[in-house]
Amino acid sequence: MKHSTAEIIREYGPFPDMDDVAGVSFDGNQVWFASGEKLNALDPESGEILRSLDVEAHAGTAFDGEHLYQIGDAVIRKIDPRTGAVIAAIPAPGEGSDSGLAWAEGSLWVGQHRGRKIHQVDPVTGKVLRTIESDRFVTGVTWVDGELWHGSWQDSGSDLRRIDPETGEVLEQLDMPAGVGVSGLESDGGDRFFCGGGNSGKVRAVRRPRQS
Repeated sequence: MKHSTAEIIREYGPFPDMDDVAGVSFDGNQVWFASGEKLNALDPESGEILRSLDVEAHAGTAFDGEHLYQIGDAVIRKIDPRTGAVIAAIPAPGEGSDSGLAWAEGSLWVGQHRGRKIHQVDPVTGKVLRTIESDRFVTGVTWVDGELWHGSWQDSGSDLRRIDPETGEVLEQLDMPAGVGVSGLESDGGDRFFCGGGNSGKVRAVRRPRQS
């Protein structure tokens, strides 16, 4: 297993009237992050909040290329990012213990925090298609270039982990600095991970290591 220290390349926030950052996603231009009762669009270049949608936003956030998905109150809602309208909803598999959320291969990938699991979920029916076990609390999920990464935050330690999508074996680990937690995770498709910072109220960009 590769093991190194995460390189934080930028911090955003804390933001006014937002005490906690949960899920994080990226639509190609904007970082979307959940802050409890709102889903917020952040310009990653300027660091400005461009707008906010009124939606239950307590955990993971994902983007399928057209729509946002947001976990709130044990429900995954499909949202039109232009209007904020909820188009559909399915039950979240963890019944309130869900954390991360990602979109890949036509499926939603749902982190189950204390259950230490990642579920592949049918986005229409909510059916769990398969489950990957982890040995740590799962706090964010993202796919990039065929790699499955998840955030972990347990006791006083937090890290980003690249795992084998078949076995759950940890292939690479990036340790966050002491006192810095990861509550949500998304790749920009390139060299950055965007990480929710939990009760710090911040979003952080972490350099993604390239595989040699």
